[in-house]
Amino acid sequence: MRVALLVSGGIAAYKVVDLASALTQAGCDVRVAMTPSAMRFVGPPSFRGVTGNTVLTSLWASDGGPEPHVSLGDWAQVILLAPATANVIGRVADGRSDDIVTATLLASRCPVVVAPAMNDAMWAKPVVQQSIAALRRNGVSVVDPETGRLASGHSGTGRLAGAARLMRAMADAVRSRYDMAGRRVIVTAGGTREPIDPVRFISNYSSGKMGFAVASAAADRGARVILVTTASHPSHHGVEVREVATAEEMLGELRSAIPGTDILVMAAAVADFRPTKTAAGKIRREDTQRLTLELEPIPDLVATLGAERAAAGLYRVGFAAEESNLEGRAVDKMKRKNLQAIVANDISRRDIGFGSEHNAGIMFFADGAHHVLAKMTKREMADRILDLVLPRLTQRA
Repeated sequence: MRVALLVSGGIAAYKVVDLASALTQAGCDVRVAMTPSAMRFVGPPSFRGVTGNTVLTSLWASDGGPEPHVSLGDWAQVILLAPATANVIGRVADGRSDDIVTATLLASRCPVVVAPAMNDAMWAKPVVQQSIAALRRNGVSVVDPETGRLASGHSGTGRLAGAARLMRAMADAVRSRYDMAGRRVIVTAGGTREPIDPVRFISNYSSGKMGFAVASAAADRGARVILVTTASHPSHHGVEVREVATAEEMLGELRSAIPGTDILVMAAAVADFRPTKTAAGKIRREDTQRLTLELEPIPDLVATLGAERAAAGLYRVGFAAEESNLEGRAVDKMKRKNLQAIVANDISRRDIGFGSEHNAGIMFFADGAHHVLAKMTKREMADRILDLVLPRLTQRA
């Protein structure tokens, strides 16, 4: 498990070194980020020594690479903020991101566990409890501090929860979040490119963003994901990318990947036609006054796979880019292609679709159900699609 351990400036920071060591010995890959105040209590070398990883202390990358808080937030499967001081709790609740710790929290997509530790009087203050309540409303797991003797000399509630409680809270958070653990998913993305000659091809406007969103969402939920794509995408933990160009190449990769797969999401815009002949050399303008292309239909990938024995039991989801009669055309396509579900998008809308960061549509199911997907980011739609598919997948098992 990939654990991002975020340390803020409380005396209990020294206890977190032992926790980092225990997590590492348990087989976790632990990466630590610290606030400037945390480094007044314990130094980065202590954490580096027990985890074997470089400790992040700044918002800025020294090598010109991606921002550390973004890369750490993308990498982590679970985040533990410990100790969480009253100061950092208040800043996180307010949505502030002015250091590596708070910025990582805002940039993350994984479960977050917060372990407060502070003076008992601070813990009891209404403003602190309001911030704690705000975190919980936003889905953060808060492990309440324990009661006992505090560093200030007082006795009361404010001590950092023990390692066993914190590790159990992280395990619970992971179990509730990774609902696709053990699943195998294939996603296609991008528009296929059918060559005319070595430098020209027939394609479409598909950017591959929707397919990549589905692939990354499934991976973030614990699935093993293969992305068969014609487009370039950022690297993402848990997504194996297989690059193709033509529909024929995509079909070959799908056939090799399908055994043992649970879900196939065909988000790629596969060409309907291709040139009957591909010129061996570049077709030069000065050599021809008129160029006529003869096209032939490309076998339907989804229908082809659906008819093959290897795809038996595979839950197939397709996409339909339409400009009118979304329901009629999408449902007809779902039946013809032997799909279990299809997402219909209205390509006449300029605020969604090809190249956009947003999407909207209607998801139809072979069982007759349908769900309207209001305009949202493609990543949000990806999670919504998976939310709707998973219960049906369980029913089929």
